[in-house]
Amino acid sequence: MASVAARGCGGVWRRAWQRGTGRPGAGHGPSRRGQRAVACNAKGGEVPAGKSGYGAGTARVEGLAPWIPVVGLEIHAQISSKSKLFSGSQVQFAAPPNSLVSFFDASLPGTLPVLNRRCVEAAVMTGLALNCSINKKSLFDRKHYFYADLPAGYQITQQRVPIAVNGSLSYSLCIDNKMSQMVTKTVRIKQIQLEQDSGKSLHDDTRSQTLVDLNRAGVGLMEVVMEPDMCCGEEAAAAVRELQLILQTLGSSQAVMAEGQLRVDANVSVHHPGEPYGVRTEVKNINSIRFLAKAVDYEIQRQIEELENGGTILNETRAFDSKLGCTVPMRDKEGKQDYRFMPEPNLPPLILYDAKSLPANMNHQQVINIDWIHERLPDLPSVKREKLVEQYGILPEHSFTLLNEDGLAEFFESVVKQTQMKPKKVIGWILNDLLSYLKQHSLTVKESPVSSFVLADLLNLLEKKEISSTAAKQVLAELWKGEGKTPLEIVKVQKLELLQDQKELEQICQAVIDGQENEVMAIKAGNQKVLNKLIGLVQRKTQGRSNPVLVKQLLEKKLSE
Repeated sequence: MASVAARGCGGVWRRAWQRGTGRPGAGHGPSRRGQRAVACNAKGGEVPAGKSGYGAGTARVEGLAPWIPVVGLEIHAQISSKSKLFSGSQVQFAAPPNSLVSFFDASLPGTLPVLNRRCVEAAVMTGLALNCSINKKSLFDRKHYFYADLPAGYQITQQRVPIAVNGSLSYSLCIDNKMSQMVTKTVRIKQIQLEQDSGKSLHDDTRSQTLVDLNRAGVGLMEVVMEPDMCCGEEAAAAVRELQLILQTLGSSQAVMAEGQLRVDANVSVHHPGEPYGVRTEVKNINSIRFLAKAVDYEIQRQIEELENGGTILNETRAFDSKLGCTVPMRDKEGKQDYRFMPEPNLPPLILYDAKSLPANMNHQQVINIDWIHERLPDLPSVKREKLVEQYGILPEHSFTLLNEDGLAEFFESVVKQTQMKPKKVIGWILNDLLSYLKQHSLTVKESPVSSFVLADLLNLLEKKEISSTAAKQVLAELWKGEGKTPLEIVKVQKLELLQDQKELEQICQAVIDGQENEVMAIKAGNQKVLNKLIGLVQRKTQGRSNPVLVKQLLEKKLSE
């Protein structure tokens, strides 16, 4: 018997036993001889093996103890700032190597750090959005380790007293991949800390050498540490996606994973109910939400296989190989590395204020007021979704899709303001037609050749019954070519207007009825579904220029005569 890893309703992770089925990533991990199964239900608890009710293809394995996967995340978000955390060097993606390096970034003797106010404000804003307590006094520490891309030999971070602690993040995910069935979960935020980024090592295999680019050294990061409250890759991915949306809404980070602005480390372990957490492994530097889900699920399965085969889990750091779809060892942590944390002697404690503690006659330019930042927080994604549902009457799952695509919610609202069509109908054109075109051509909403103004013009023609929905789709296809024609110009050139001459339409309907004797007999015998075929034939004869509602009325009238 072989096994296959599968995910089900919103966070369900289980191992199902199936005869003759290979597991994902076969060949990259240990073979299986064990007899256990694993499951995690949508509420985050374990599901007894063989009793999870996952339907056909899942064998029942009675009386076997389940495995409980445990997933925690450490997320590094690059702060949106023009300069670095402790120096005036510019922050710019893909700049020429070592072109944005100050004396401090290169750790020249005698250089001192100067804290970037913007980075502190971004961290406070993020902490407030994640329901954290903001520490009015936080400390900076030196974390020592030696690597080529860290010229000082230490990283300035906040180990002892970070800027924010004890928060929470609520996120939603669908059950069984059905957007109409969603469950909301919450992960605790242990802390948010400010720290420097390191440089970047560039490996030149042809010359067998490694080069170092220090452009990224010293860039401001927020490390968001999530408690181990998740149980599968799908949950981890949903939590990171919600965090990404929050950061982008706040403007505290652009959070573009493809540019390294959001990097995720996943801590994964498994254990039996009632037992302590198992030995964890850390999967480092995952740079894609899709890869995060795959890496976590693979690592859960790998650990279970190892334990079932009588092996042990090493406390090690692993990397995810996206080409092979598996995690691979990087280095072990059995001998715990001593980072020799010590207070940063060149930075005083970071002191923040609120309305109560703000001293009188204080220069507001010299302090950061937590309450002032809190009052100016924008609507977060969860609030935006609620407003979209309430204001436009769309389905909750549609609000998730609108916000998940950058700029799509604004596009939708712009179209609604410019068209007479009801929002419930507009959402269909946005999600089913426009979005499919964008994904087909790998374009973002902002790159769409069809603007909200042009789409509104097209939908107005449809709403006024000047064209049919079939013709509207033809016009949209033409608009997608980006030739600068208006919807009305395309309609006139291609003669897509609805037939206004009712007598002509009646003659076409009569011709269709005369040519379909069997269908007419079936309709008169009570089979009204056949009427749709006649409507389709009329549409074909008119090349989509007839109003289906009017055609149906004319056909019904003639068939009743």
